[in-house]
Amino acid sequence: MNKVLLIGRLTRDPEIRYTAGTGIAVTTFTLAVDRPYVGQSGQRETDFIPVVCWRRLAELVANNLTKGRLVAISGSIQTRKYQAQDGSNRYVTEVVADEVKFLDKPKEQAATFTHDEVASDEGDFFPVDGEDEIPF
Repeated sequence: MNKVLLIGRLTRDPEIRYTAGTGIAVTTFTLAVDRPYVGQSGQRETDFIPVVCWRRLAELVANNLTKGRLVAISGSIQTRKYQAQDGSNRYVTEVVADEVKFLDKPKEQAATFTHDEVASDEGDFFPVDGEDEIPF
């Protein structure tokens, strides 16, 4: 069984590209995942794990995630080998994501609104601060 579950933060904005010929979307990014223990230096260590998403998931990730966002990744580990320009063999280990869950909100959505802003944008709806303000 090859199953990986990770929770971490993006170290940079995702990069999307499309395969030659078929035009299939592929997005790559790196996930910073803290280790569950403190190292010999007395500080918690972090692993930087490359992640790849394909097709519709690749487009969703590229369009909605940015550096610093907290996500959960479910997928599998994949290794591959290629030959570098100098003729040496290079090996890559990465996580191919099957599922990406957004665990926080983007900063733009975290903004607060006044009653007038919400009422003008959404008709008769307005925010309620507590049970005392519920009209029923």
